[in-house]
Amino acid sequence: MKRTILGIIEAGEPLIQQAIEAMRHHREAEVAGKSPDELARLRLLADSLYQAVVDYHPRAIADGSQALH
Repeated sequence: MKRTILGIIEAGEPLIQQAIEAMRHHREAEVAGKSPDELARLRLLADSLYQAVVDYHPRAIADGSQALH
């Protein structure tokens, strides 16, 4: 199977959707006045999913053919 940029983006789409949803949950919790502990938990989840998205695409494009530092 030939890998294309479009294919890589489509493969990462569920992860992108999860990150967006996590950010939305965090924002809604802020507006609702949730506890600082709950906000911190939701923020950590949103941040980690965002970082996973950022890390996924360069690795998928490189396909192990070059080292990423």
